Amino acid sequence: MLIAVLSDTHGLLRDEILPALRAAAVDHILHAGDVGNPDILEALATIAPTAAIRGNVDTHGPCANLPPAEVLELAGHLVYMLHNLADLDINPAAAQISVVVYGHSHKPAIETHQGVLYLNPGSIGPRRFNLPITYALLHLSENTAPTAEIIPLPA
Repeated sequence: MLIAVLSDTHGLLRDEILPALRAAAVDHILHAGDVGNPDILEALATIAPTAAIRGNVDTHGPCANLPPAEVLELAGHLVYMLHNLADLDINPAAAQISVVVYGHSHKPAIETHQGVLYLNPGSIGPRRFNLPITYALLHLSENTAPTAEIIPLPA
């Protein structure tokens, strides 16, 4: 299963992202918060089933109704989504979580701790400081460890 992971759009859906996700033929899309505009989720849902959580900028309007965290089962793996990793209040390894998806910092990262993959796709919204414009592809299949890759977009 191929999953696109996005975060921190802050109301900006870049022109390049929808064709890139279509070309990759993603099976599912995860948005790790700071959506900024519910139209973004509607556009993503035209490509694949989309799950999203709210971030710290999603406090008013329709995006405020998004959950603060979400657990999904995809390809036999539990994926835990939250916006700010500092708010993680469970032990993912003890909870048998395979992947923790987060955003907030706009800094792409892929790390493994205690057998759990931690994935921050970075931001595909407005550029922040000198950070790259990125999203991630998460590869999940039953009985194998999850893997991920960071995909840069031209700025």
